[in-house]
Amino acid sequence: MKLIKKNLQPFLIFLFLGLLIGTLSWDIVEMLIRMTGANFSLQAGPIGFDLEVISFYFKINPGSLMGAAGGILLFRSL
Repeated sequence: MKLIKKNLQPFLIFLFLGLLIGTLSWDIVEMLIRMTGANFSLQAGPIGFDLEVISFYFKINPGSLMGAAGGILLFRSL
């Protein structure tokens, strides 16, 4: 599907869900590797903001990038 103004909201939903799924799955992979005794971490972060009332942080790692790419590819295939 081509990205136009009319379908921007579904694109952002696919992108956000891809980022979320990629980040969580990479964290699970890191935990499994740490259980074997190896020290392994490729994440940068946390990136976000803190307004003292509400805060939002996001960990960026290779899974985030792969998830975002997967969300974009899934959107384009529709």
